[in-house]
Formats: sequence, C-alpha cells, structure tokens
Amino acid sequence: MESKKLLVTASPHLTDGSSTMGLMVHVIIALVPAWIASVLIFGLRALAVSAVTVIACVVFEALYNILMKKPQTIGDCSAVVTGIILAFNLPASIPLWIAVVGAFVAIVVTKQLFGGLGMNFANPALVGRIALFIGFAARMTNYTPPEGALDGMASATPLALAKTQSGIAMLKDLLLGTHPGMLGETCAVALILGGIYLIATKTISPAIPVSYLATVAVMCVLLGQDVVLHLLSGGLLLGAFFMATDYVTSPFTLKGKIVFGIGLGIITCAIRFYGNMNEGVSFAILLMNLVVPYINDLTRQKPLGGANAK
Repeated sequence: MESKKLLVTASPHLTDGSSTMGLMVHVIIALVPAWIASVLIFGLRALAVSAVTVIACVVFEALYNILMKKPQTIGDCSAVVTGIILAFNLPASIPLWIAVVGAFVAIVVTKQLFGGLGMNFANPALVGRIALFIGFAARMTNYTPPEGALDGMASATPLALAKTQSGIAMLKDLLLGTHPGMLGETCAVALILGGIYLIATKTISPAIPVSYLATVAVMCVLLGQDVVLHLLSGGLLLGAFFMATDYVTSPFTLKGKIVFGIGLGIITCAIRFYGNMNEGVSFAILLMNLVVPYINDLTRQKPLGGANAK
C-alpha cells in the first residue's frame, strides 16, 4: 500500500491569477478619470507634468537596477503608478526639474534604497511630495487656477477659504474640480469613480478608505466643521483611495486596516483644524505608515488552536 505523506508548506495555500503588474494596471485604469480631469481643468501643462514624472520614475528605476546589477523591474508598472500619483500631488505650475527631483526621491531614496518594491517603509509618491513641500514650499503652494477662471481664484484653495466661505456654496466646484489645487486632487467625481473601480475589482479593500472618510466626517460633526468641504477638498479622496491603501505600507489584517483608517482621520483633522497647514493628508499617511508594523503585530489573528503569547 502506497504511503501517504502530509505536506506542510508556508502560506498562501490558495492562489489566483493575480500579479503585481495586473494590480498596477487596475490602479492605472482607476487613475485615468482623474488624469483626464486634470488635463481638462489645468490644460496641457498637466499633461506635461504627469509625462515628466512617469518617465523620470521609470528611468530612475531602470538606471538603478542597471547600476546595482539587479533584475529589471520596470515591467511590473509600479514605477508608472508612482509617477502618476506623484504628478497628482503637484501643482500645474511646478517647474519640471523639481518634478524630476520628486521622482528621484520617490524611486531611488524611498523605494530602491530600501530594497525595492515590497520593502519601502512609506508610499514613495507620498514621500516625494513631502520632500518637495519642505524643500520648495513656495513652488508647491503656487496653485494654478483652472483654465478660463478668474484671476482671483488663484488666491487660495477651498480649504484655505474654509473659515470665510461655506463649503456648500462650493459644492459644484468641489465635485467638478474647477478650483485651484494639485493636479489630481481637485475633481472629487473622478476620484470617487476611480475608488469605486478599485473596490469593485477587489484591487483594494474598502476598510481603509471607508474608515478614513467616516472618521473625518465624524470629527467634522463633533468639532463643528463643514463635512462636505473637508471630505471633497484637498487630497483626502486621493489619499484615501490611492495612497493609504498601498499594499506595502498599510496593515494586512481587517482590524488593522480599520485602526489605520481611524488614525489617519484623527491626524488629518488635527492638522487641518489646529495646525498651520490647510492640508494634513500627506503627513497623516506618512505618520501612520511608520506604525504599520506595530498595528500588524497587535491585530494579528491568533492561529487556530494556538496559545496566547505570554
């Protein structure tokens, strides 16, 4: 009689046809509506900025792999996604050479020097934005008004006007993106469509964006702020759907994702309501990225039949 052997292997035990490239393609598709909106709102300058960041990210990754004699990884399209998201975090007026600096920080400093895809401690595009914001603050806050808008619209973003104007009066501009701001964060409708696509294709879990947005809404109600204005303004939707949900830098447990989202909402509101900056999404995501390993450890599910740790 043939003996039967029990094979014990590491997880995952169930696999499907998913691949890094496939997931990245879904993200790119989800970003297309916001990209089209940015071109329609800010003109060909938006196309130039996004083209430069994407090309720079791909070139920097390719050159790094060549110099370090590592396998080429540009085929997984992760550098393309980083380039698009980085462009969405830049104003249309940004000098193109500064956009290249941001791509270098994102790809080489944040991603490759830490070991490449899967090893970075924070979202590369996010770190690129923060580095540029710290180093080139005046350039990063020089918001270009939509094409055909009055010159007065360039004075401030809706968040900057939150203390003097009603968010409901701006609802149309917030939904369609016809107001000053970063390239990819102004058109709420396009970002929501992209987020729905990511959730529908199961590219991301709804736990993080839902808990993030819900926490911001609750904090706004408790502190007497305009809920609609804060949900649809700034980089909240872009961050909730496309940056906070990064596989590498977000928790892998359901409880962890919810805790992560709640933490993001609290920090974002604290910065927006009590800080000197109108926007708080980037710093909130970066701070929560740093504590993800601890969230994973604290929310890790106990194996069936396993004993509690002493």
